[in-house]
Amino acid sequence: MNWRIEIVAIDCLMVRLFDAIEEANMPWMLAATARLREAFGSHLRDLVPSYTTLMVHYDLLAVGPQQARQLIAQAMADLAPDPQAKGRQHVLPVWYDLSVGPELPLLARNSGLSVSDVIRCHSEREYQVFALGFAPGFAFMGLVDPRIATPRLSTPRKRVAAGSVGIGEQQTAAYPVMSPGGWNIIGRTPAKLFDRELDGYSLMQPGDSVRFAAIDRAEFVRLDGDDTPLEAQA
Repeated sequence: MNWRIEIVAIDCLMVRLFDAIEEANMPWMLAATARLREAFGSHLRDLVPSYTTLMVHYDLLAVGPQQARQLIAQAMADLAPDPQAKGRQHVLPVWYDLSVGPELPLLARNSGLSVSDVIRCHSEREYQVFALGFAPGFAFMGLVDPRIATPRLSTPRKRVAAGSVGIGEQQTAAYPVMSPGGWNIIGRTPAKLFDRELDGYSLMQPGDSVRFAAIDRAEFVRLDGDDTPLEAQA
């Protein structure tokens, strides 16, 4: 790992650990996160992890730019993943159905699989949460089975229902709130992904792992899921 520092702002530095998105990055990202939090202590304003980087926002009145670089270097010295450091594990129930997952036939057609095989491919994997973004509680997860990796829609929807589970390229995600979106929607979860009562407001955090568990409509409704159909894109 050849990490480096990039300037973001006068009080913000980016630590780039990797250049490519890989699942194997996450143990190193977690280790670096812990080290940087310890190094900056109360002078850390925010630490934002992403696929390959950690953005360090520090208190400029307490830590100068050169000192910040020194603290980062100290934190990254002899960095090694901690085998005991793991994120939380989540199981998200999902109702996979054409009425709420209108791109299921598209993924089946593109992959040469049946719809049931697409569902199995998506639900049998464990995914890493790489980053949060786009909307509060929106977790970018991956990597999906290459057979069902699919480009985003050429024309995004104006309204995607909260809980909608989709695939975009090699990643998967669930929409925490109703919003525009261009991912291929294959189902819907009743799980509450964005909650102001949660630490960080998000059910999932970078470093967590996620599995999707297929449920039927009756169970989905019992869990207070909204079964209003979502129209397919023209």
